[in-house]
Amino acid sequence: MSTRERIDQDFTSAVKAREAFVVSVLRMLRASMKNAEIAKMSELTEDEIIDVVGKEVKQIKDSLESFEKAGRDDLAEKARQELEVLQKYLPEQLSEDALRELVKQAIAELGEVTPADFGKVMSAVMQAAKGKAEGSQVSAIVKEELSHTSS
Repeated sequence: MSTRERIDQDFTSAVKAREAFVVSVLRMLRASMKNAEIAKMSELTEDEIIDVVGKEVKQIKDSLESFEKAGRDDLAEKARQELEVLQKYLPEQLSEDALRELVKQAIAELGEVTPADFGKVMSAVMQAAKGKAEGSQVSAIVKEELSHTSS
């Protein structure tokens, strides 16, 4: 079953079960997917749907961080619950060790790299990870590994 089908099926189940919060979160996600389709002027592929879900998750994580800094525990808790609903539609995230292996592999494939090649390495790793890792986490590991290669 595709991610879109799972989202639609879960939305229908939530409506029937009168789970207003889940309906609200999935409605927001479906609207984002529809907006992406309108912008693209065609249906989204599975990878593009995963990208849309990832963008929504990132947006909510950013909001969560802001709410926690501001001491708004009520809004932070709501954001945590939204994350819980949306993360079901993302592929399983790579562990730090697996991610580090991907980074080392990308560096090896690119050959001689320096910290100036950060963008090339990031691009290769993000392509290989395909939604299974957050950019900030990848960025930190790439910087760390590139500093080891230049020393």
